[in-house]
Amino acid sequence: MFATGVTIVTARTPSGELIGLTANSFNSVSLNPPLVLWSLSQAASSMAALSTGSHYAINILAADQKALAERFAGKREDRWADVPFTEGPGGSPILAGAAATFECFNRSRYEEGDHVIFVGEVERCHHRAGAAPLLFHGGKFYTEHPL
Repeated sequence: MFATGVTIVTARTPSGELIGLTANSFNSVSLNPPLVLWSLSQAASSMAALSTGSHYAINILAADQKALAERFAGKREDRWADVPFTEGPGGSPILAGAAATFECFNRSRYEEGDHVIFVGEVERCHHRAGAAPLLFHGGKFYTEHPL
């Protein structure tokens, strides 16, 4: 019963393969140095690539990106088809239209239970002014939030 934002974590393997997955386990850790965290199931098919890669991006989704969240949450062969992105300096895909993006150095990882907690050191971040966030609560996405 805890509402969260929705992210897509993206990376590129040394061989050039694009990695992307929807995650709502995102949190800030520290302002100095700037650190964020997220977690991933140890059984995830992208675990090897994300554990050994040097960089990844955390794309915080905007309210108008619900379909993108659903696409990257499922097991699709073509999840990157027609998805607009640019490549950050660390090689990670930066999704067009995201509310915010954190480009991170893969600083540390901690195995806890059946997940791995990734701590990323933020090297660059940017945001889309005025973008409303995509929210997740009780197994459903929400694109509007009353104040």
